[in-house]
Amino acid sequence: MSHAPAPSVLADRLWHAVAEGDEHAAARIVITSVAAGVSAETLLLEVIAPVQARIGVEWAADRITVAQEHAATAINERVIALLAHHPDGAPDTGHRGRVIVTCVDGEWHALPARLVAEVLVLHGWKVDYLGAQTPTPHLIAHLHRVNPDAVLLSGSIPTHLPAAHAAITACQAVGVPVLAGGRAFGPDGRYARALHADGWAADARGALALLQKHSSRPDPSTIRQAVDDLPHLADQEYTLVTRTRATLVKQALANLEDRVPAMRDYSDLQRERTAEDLAHIVDFLATALYVDDCDLFTDFLTWTADILDARKVPARSLAAALEVLAEQLHDFPRSLHLLGQGTTALHQHTPGLVTHYDTSALA
Repeated sequence: MSHAPAPSVLADRLWHAVAEGDEHAAARIVITSVAAGVSAETLLLEVIAPVQARIGVEWAADRITVAQEHAATAINERVIALLAHHPDGAPDTGHRGRVIVTCVDGEWHALPARLVAEVLVLHGWKVDYLGAQTPTPHLIAHLHRVNPDAVLLSGSIPTHLPAAHAAITACQAVGVPVLAGGRAFGPDGRYARALHADGWAADARGALALLQKHSSRPDPSTIRQAVDDLPHLADQEYTLVTRTRATLVKQALANLEDRVPAMRDYSDLQRERTAEDLAHIVDFLATALYVDDCDLFTDFLTWTADILDARKVPARSLAAALEVLAEQLHDFPRSLHLLGQGTTALHQHTPGLVTHYDTSALA
């Protein structure tokens, strides 16, 4: 057996293969690594996972296009499939139970969930991997059909947290614990706790440890009933913001055009992109209202400011958008607080930021 390179070296080689769109080179890296004695788990978690994370970083920095990002992710998915069926990477033959691994309804970043599923299989779990964007009613129907020991719910985009809450509550209502994972639930799992998931894991190895902890199904008589999980929602701000989303975006776009005359010369594509950006702001505002957490909104804004900076777009456009939204939401105290905190975060994140707009509405 030949000496295997360190996982970091393999990850660098795999990155160059996927960045070049060379699926065959990527496959050779995995096959030769297995032959050299590198475990399938190491390849999944210490080679493929870091490469996938790098794909996201490179896109955010505007060093690869969306098309390149999709092509690289597709190669990673095929490499995972190759590894899963490689005879030298055979899983544990034991049977520790059956679980469902799936993504939150609306979540299309499925590769993190796939990595977890494959690692669990390696450790003897029977896994029903449902992939991306699983509607909650279909998840529950499958749950009744297979009677799993647990559901592992993956989410990468925080705006899907309300859908995650619905799935968590529905699964728990029939006595099946839900373990959450993915960036959507916060770096420390804070949103998994807020939504009363039975556990949160930062990675596949953490998920394995959680499954050991939840190896037995809860007694039906002790099932927690979801009553007033999020009492702050009683103010109806989340509901009203989500119901008026289209109107908010349309009016905000019109108000921005009044304040920034240059926008009147935008092409149809530029107007469409601006409307999409406004819709993202409203979606993250609504989600922050749902979980009652300002950091969710401010983190999104500062991340977006970095994305815009990488694309040579001034961050002051974000601050202007917050102002026009505040004018429409002047009767919503929690929303105004979040918009004000967002403006403060943008100014702290971008020294010298000048908006040229009246921000008194956000005070």
